[in-house]
Amino acid sequence: MNRDRYVDFLRAWAIGLVVLGHWLITALVREPDGEIRAPELLATVPWTQWLTLGFQIMPLFFLAGGHAAGGSWARARAAGGTAAGWVGARALRLLLPAAVYSGLVLCAVGICSAVGVDPNTLELVGWAMAMQFWFLPVYLLLSALTPPLHAAHRRWGLLVPVAMGAVALVADTLVVTVHTPYVGLLDHMLVWGVAYQLGFCWRDGLLTERRPLPAALAAGGALAFAALITLGPFPVSLILVTGQTPSNTDPPSAAMLAWAVAQVGLCLLAAPAVRRLLDRERVWRAVRPVGGASMTLYLWHMLPVLIVAAAFYLTGLAPEPTLGSTAWWGLRLPWLLVLGVVLTGVVRALRPLERGLSLLYERTRPDPGFSRSSHSSHSSRSWLPWLPWLGLAASVTALTRFATRGFAPDGRFPVLPALGLLLGTTLLTARRRTTVDRDTGEPKEALREAA
Repeated sequence: MNRDRYVDFLRAWAIGLVVLGHWLITALVREPDGEIRAPELLATVPWTQWLTLGFQIMPLFFLAGGHAAGGSWARARAAGGTAAGWVGARALRLLLPAAVYSGLVLCAVGICSAVGVDPNTLELVGWAMAMQFWFLPVYLLLSALTPPLHAAHRRWGLLVPVAMGAVALVADTLVVTVHTPYVGLLDHMLVWGVAYQLGFCWRDGLLTERRPLPAALAAGGALAFAALITLGPFPVSLILVTGQTPSNTDPPSAAMLAWAVAQVGLCLLAAPAVRRLLDRERVWRAVRPVGGASMTLYLWHMLPVLIVAAAFYLTGLAPEPTLGSTAWWGLRLPWLLVLGVVLTGVVRALRPLERGLSLLYERTRPDPGFSRSSHSSHSSRSWLPWLPWLGLAASVTALTRFATRGFAPDGRFPVLPALGLLLGTTLLTARRRTTVDRDTGEPKEALREAA
């Protein structure tokens, strides 16, 4: 099966802008006592919040994820696969690199804590290394819900994301007006779920069979966003700003939903031109490595910031003009170049680890072709289909904790989240041969392609 190069490009584009955006807004200051502080650019220089309109690109990552997951799940179903095996395989693809990354960072946290590193510094570093983790629990949960979401898509099509968006607006209204507790948690799944569900619709042609629809999505979403930030209570920033209420990201707001819809429309409008570019092998050779290393880039892109901070800020070598001044912005270019060089070195150094993880994934992933009929005749193994779900629940809980508190909350080692991630990953890597392989002779190749 030929891959859609444009979908791979969207993933690479989204990851690239996330990395660039995080680096751009990261500011470091060395205090007279030698402590490194990270002032918040978006709060200190408010006009920079407009930059987030270009850098908040994660709706496209969820759109591309839905497009890919819809095709993968459809192939798994056609090959006789089940939800437990498919979800386990998809989750493990993300969790293995995330677990190894977390394990290495947690080892460093434990060592630093044992040797007496300042708790405030440790907490800041732990937060910086976990700031990107908000994405993983949401994406893993949407992947787990793909079978019922895709079933709803096959039956109702575009009505599903419309209904999800309507419920998200109701939930956001309750959050903003009466501050209903916990309701905002729904919007993390509903707002990003709209983009994910639109990925199903895009793959099946529902967004492109009506030619005016992409333009209507782009224009309608942009106009709604403009109205919500000018006439409504929402800020322009699409990244969390400390003390800003309401926020567009925690939870995702009606304004974020409007911007996601606008991005989907723009993505569809740009597709023909970008696909023509990607058909050129020279262009595709430049894009493909970024897509292949997307998870590595996403997880490790803040490590260069720590390396540069230690090399230039702790030593007092880095010039420190006033935050937001002309001189400060002038130094952003060499800052980004240095970080890019360091990240290139980090990615190259991690290649043996990536190859090892690929081998481990092939050996331990749940088989998507678990047969219900065969399973029913082996009651002694009736607990096996539950392993992916239990592993996923433990992992999502741990990753959510890291995303909200960092790897060193209050400067301490997070024992329970670390154990939770270890347990979840262990359950998902519990290898087992399925009765499909032994009894029905179902081709493994088709099932592996589906995963």
